[in-house]
Amino acid sequence: MAQLPPGIRFITSFTRDQWYRAFIFSLTFLLYASFHLSRKPISIVKGELHKHCAAPHEVELNYKEYAARIQPVKKLSNVSQCGWEPFDKNNYKQLLGALDYSFLCAYAIGMYLSGIIGERLPIRYYLTVGMLASGFFTAMFGLGYFYNIHNLWFYIMAQIANGLVQTTGWPSVVTCIGNWFGKGRRGLIMGIWNSHTSVGNILGSLIAAYWVSTCWGLSFVMPGVIIAVMGIVCFLFLIEHPKDINCSCTPSSSSKTILNGACRFRVQMPTLNAKEMSKPQDPEMEHLLIDSENCSVSLDSSPVATGEGRHGTSAISFFGALRIPGVIEFSLCLLFAKLVSYTFLFWLPLYITNVEHLDAKRAGDLSTLFDVGGIFGGILAGLISDRLEKRASTCGMMLLLAAPTLYMFSAVSKMGLEATVVMLLISGALVNGPYALITTAVSADLGTHKSLKGNARALSTVTAIIDGTGSVGAALGPLLAGLISPSGWNNVFYMLMVADACALLFLLRLIQKELRCNADHTLFKEH
Repeated sequence: MAQLPPGIRFITSFTRDQWYRAFIFSLTFLLYASFHLSRKPISIVKGELHKHCAAPHEVELNYKEYAARIQPVKKLSNVSQCGWEPFDKNNYKQLLGALDYSFLCAYAIGMYLSGIIGERLPIRYYLTVGMLASGFFTAMFGLGYFYNIHNLWFYIMAQIANGLVQTTGWPSVVTCIGNWFGKGRRGLIMGIWNSHTSVGNILGSLIAAYWVSTCWGLSFVMPGVIIAVMGIVCFLFLIEHPKDINCSCTPSSSSKTILNGACRFRVQMPTLNAKEMSKPQDPEMEHLLIDSENCSVSLDSSPVATGEGRHGTSAISFFGALRIPGVIEFSLCLLFAKLVSYTFLFWLPLYITNVEHLDAKRAGDLSTLFDVGGIFGGILAGLISDRLEKRASTCGMMLLLAAPTLYMFSAVSKMGLEATVVMLLISGALVNGPYALITTAVSADLGTHKSLKGNARALSTVTAIIDGTGSVGAALGPLLAGLISPSGWNNVFYMLMVADACALLFLLRLIQKELRCNADHTLFKEH
């Protein structure tokens, strides 16, 4: 027989289950990237909604010069305008800020409800409806341009509605990816997967910038069309759980519990036949030998109350999810971590403009290095937490390093562009690393915690609680920065360092338990 081509050998080297996991990984990556793609236009279009206005005498001179050159004289309808009404007034900062806060506050409030609702509905249907609605409300903002709408409340209501429907995205995709990938390499895989936020931000910026100067309405309409189309793709192709296609991604296993002092160690005993035992085990099908929930989150826990969920399985209540050990601590930690991250997101370009004396475009391009550092930080955090099997300790270590790094950034950024580039990458990695780990791997771990007695339907609610609490910080951070920045940028950095310290403070109890269990486990193995 002729030897198979290299490409075919490569394709056939993967199992059916591995191909399905790769497909779900890629699909959910694109789905959530489209969510961020549709959020980005508002930050690009702000410069068009309010433009720099020349002084009245300058406008008059420009008009006369134009009239002298061009005959016959035509009326210039937009010469004296400073942008798009109502954002052309002197209080434009407050009006544009109202658009941001309306979206973020609606997102934070809606997230608490979204997880509970989504847990009781099929993910594919819930996510599809959310993406179609998000596409509509994103395009709705741009339709204000085509229909010449100048009512502030029209744009605020579009932002509020968009913030509410976009809460369908995160709990759904995290639940889906958590169903398909086991704990063996969850941190690393989700660290790579979480880069969809940066990819979506970059694509959204490029698409919005293409039309912003000529027809800013299309800067919203086109992203709205894209996320709606991706919603249709979701309906056609998303597979919620491996069981839906009889995929053997999670084999059945029995467990043996061993008590040793204050810690409980559970050894998983996979049930495999002789043929399966002869094959190398897929790392994604392997369970952790040590029950990480016992040691990394809680030393003891009790079953939580559940209700009826989708497909006849039990769903968890809101307060039942709060009783899962670690949910409250990680939620409050994320509140402060996301406060720091979103403050950089909204204020970093302006800070670079003021310190480095760059124009807005170059400052915006330079600020993307913070996101690049965040991608590497998320991957690094996931990799370290997988190797150490300690999520809280990994987050705590990065938060501990982030606070002095922020101080160094505020000092070094005044020394030149090269130093700023280096500190942007380092700060982005340390600030976004814990944020990415908590919203992905930690949420997935807690949503499948042992106290749930095998009920994985809590993942959507747990994810929504954690990210919803973090979104409160996302709304507070830019607001506090706006209030503090007039007194000096150093004070803003002091506020960010205090927020990092608070985030670390809420993890201390979990870190202590992880380290204590590790010491007890080492002692157990020695004896």
